[in-house]
This record gives sequence, structure tokens and C-alpha cells, in this order.
Amino acid sequence: MTSRPANVVNGEHRARPPPSSQYYSPSSFSSSPSFKGCCCCLFLLFSFLALLVLAIVLVIVLAVKPKKPQFDLQQVGVQYVGITANSAEAAAASSETASLSLNIRLLFTAENPNKVGIKYGESKFTVMYRGIPLGEGTVAGFYQAAHSVREVETVVAVDRVNLQQADASDLVKDVSLNDRVELRVLGDVGAKIRIVSFDTPAVQVAIDCAIVISPMKQSLTYKQCGFNGVNV
Repeated sequence: MTSRPANVVNGEHRARPPPSSQYYSPSSFSSSPSFKGCCCCLFLLFSFLALLVLAIVLVIVLAVKPKKPQFDLQQVGVQYVGITANSAEAAAASSETASLSLNIRLLFTAENPNKVGIKYGESKFTVMYRGIPLGEGTVAGFYQAAHSVREVETVVAVDRVNLQQADASDLVKDVSLNDRVELRVLGDVGAKIRIVSFDTPAVQVAIDCAIVISPMKQSLTYKQCGFNGVNV
């Protein structure tokens, strides 16, 4: 007795059913790993470029050896001094008051000792009398070429600032008797060393100048400045 094939039933041939397993495209398995590999390559590329740029900048900085800029108060011109003592009111109020009007021209010299240029930001300077702010002057930002000296100036205008009690008495005495008024000039100068097309972080140079002016001669009689900065 001969056996019949499994696909022959009652003399009829039936087609073999297709495999039950589902067909998957090879691309569906490889898309996710390839995307991760691409991101990893880009990350490594950008990291390499960043390290390369940093290395180049460090080499240039070491070669240039940047120094902090020198910013000095060179001249002080007293354009106007006006003091009004309110003696009558002082007698009634048992305290002396005075109003001060003052115009001072400050001339600074900026020296760049570096082999590259310096970019200065806007700088502000405050004139003070016995710790009392009288007025403020501003110097606009500018670019200074390598190995150069540049003069910049600002005018501080004080318009009838009132001083009370002991300060007013001392001021009137300094002007009328001593012809000697001590002032203080404070300011911060922000500068960046420019290397090729890159700017280094800002370097703050603090300026603190003690000056003495003669109201009668309308001139500067004494100046002593101190500077405090951070090397890049």
C-alpha cells in the first residue's frame, strides 16, 4: 500500500500554504543603529573641531603673551568752579549748606603694549568729594591698534549739588581759605584682547585717582593714581 503525499487529498492536489512567519525588510533592522552611528560621528567631529580651535587659540595666546592695557589719568582741567554758601539759612537752621557747580575735563592716555589690538568697552568715571558722588563722565568704547598710545577725554559736569553740614563747611573753607579742594576719581575700564578674529574675556582695570584742584587758578595741583587689573 503506497502512501499519498500530504498535499493530495481524495485525488486532489492542494497548494502548500505559505510560511506563517512575517516578512521584515532588512532596512527596518539597520535604520536605528545607522542613525545612532551618524550622531556619534557628528559628536566626535564637533568635539575634535572644538579641541582644535582651543589648541590654536592657546598656541596664539602663548605666542602673543598678552598684557593688561595701561590706562592713566594724564591731565585734569578745571573749566568752572562755583560754590554758593547759604550762610543766612545756615544761621536759622543751625547747619551750614552749600551748593557746588563744577566742570572738570579729564584726559586719559590708553597705552597698548601688546602685539595685537585691544577693544575697549564704554567706561564711566565718578568724581567724589569726601565720599560724596558729585558727577559722572563717560568715555565711549573704541578699538586701539597694537603698540600704540591714544588719548581719550571726558567732561564731568556737576550742577548745583547740595552738600550738608560738615561737608559744606569744609568745602567753603577749602575754597576760600586754602584754595585747595581734594577730589577722587573712580572708574572701571573694560578691555578685551583681540587675537585674529577672537576676543578674549574682558579684563577690568580699576582706576582710583586722588586729585587736588585750585579753584582760584582753575587748575590741577596734585595727582596720584592707583590701578588694579587682572592679566589675561
